[in-house]
Amino acid sequence: MLHRPIAEQVVIALQDTFGGGYQADKVIERLFKKNRKLGARDRRFIAETTYDIIRSWRFLWTACGFNEPSLEHDDLLRLIGAWMILKGSTLPSWPEFQSLKPAKILEGAERARAASVAVAESVPDWLYELGLREIGPEWDSMLHALNEQAPVCMRANRLKGSREDLIKALAREEISAHAAPETEDGVILDERRNIFSTNAFKAGLFEIQDGASQQVAPLTQAKPGDRVIDACAGGGGKTLHLAALMKNKGKIISMDVSERKLQSLRERCTRAGVDIAEVRVIDSMKTIKRLEKTADRVLLDVPCTGLGVLRRNPDKKWKIQPEEIERLHLLQAEILAGYSQMTKVGGTLVYATCSCLPSENEKQVARFLAESGTAWELVAEKKFSPGHNGYDGFYAAALVRRL
Repeated sequence: MLHRPIAEQVVIALQDTFGGGYQADKVIERLFKKNRKLGARDRRFIAETTYDIIRSWRFLWTACGFNEPSLEHDDLLRLIGAWMILKGSTLPSWPEFQSLKPAKILEGAERARAASVAVAESVPDWLYELGLREIGPEWDSMLHALNEQAPVCMRANRLKGSREDLIKALAREEISAHAAPETEDGVILDERRNIFSTNAFKAGLFEIQDGASQQVAPLTQAKPGDRVIDACAGGGGKTLHLAALMKNKGKIISMDVSERKLQSLRERCTRAGVDIAEVRVIDSMKTIKRLEKTADRVLLDVPCTGLGVLRRNPDKKWKIQPEEIERLHLLQAEILAGYSQMTKVGGTLVYATCSCLPSENEKQVARFLAESGTAWELVAEKKFSPGHNGYDGFYAAALVRRL
């Protein structure tokens, strides 16, 4: 049975996400901090309901007969009610739900599914058309996969134990998990659990990282003793993976334009037992030029649309605009051209995104190679379609500097 205080929290989360402009994950995190007495079951319901409604935002409003979404309190409550009807749940006898007739909502849902793929898979028309132009008919199945709930996937920290050790450690805390396909260190939970309070997490035995994302750092072929630059480090997930591959020997320079993100990286390094990472803020291109031809490996996990990870950040599809994509194209090309110069001759550069658009991926690499003449050679390329093995959409290319 749905309790009103819990439904009210979902309403607040939706209003903050769409009206306040905050990212859904940050909204949920802040909401839980303000309501520390919420139990595990209530927290799970609030988070999963909020994310599910955001994923199905356009579809649900269409099923309810709205031409445009509303952030009014009572309208959002009715939207939650419609979502519950479509899930087969019984509605409480609240005044806001009196106008909701299950038969009408179900009929509306059928009309929404038949209206268009953009409505059925709940994306803006312009974004659907963009994906169709760039990807073709496969875009429809990608969108469907991107509306599925993502599994909890993690990477065992080799510095503190193997994948098998992690699975056993989780089992001791009554958490069942299995090896993630196509990864050396990946582990997937058999059912969703809060793992950040586990002893395994506190001991630094793992980091949350999707199976597709785990393919990127190994493409650098980083080994112990190398000098590696993670030039778009962000929160540091790939820095930590690189350190594990290097057995915590050598040097990693982790760089980003955001000091806030780098602060998170410092904290994660401490928990993971990584002490070879040096954190630097990129305050100008002088920071990059001072490191010209100094790195054996350079990793560029560049800013992108994030369309390959919409399962985890579903509000992104409602907030990104066409002009933002154009800006990202220019930024990606600029980073690739400028930051690549930190790679030594004979060294390896890896360009990566969590997008499934060719304009952000292989076309960026092709343009860079064409503009560079014989200075670079493409030696490996990996592309994960959303939904493959339950993973996110991801792209990575490895290039060797010849001149």
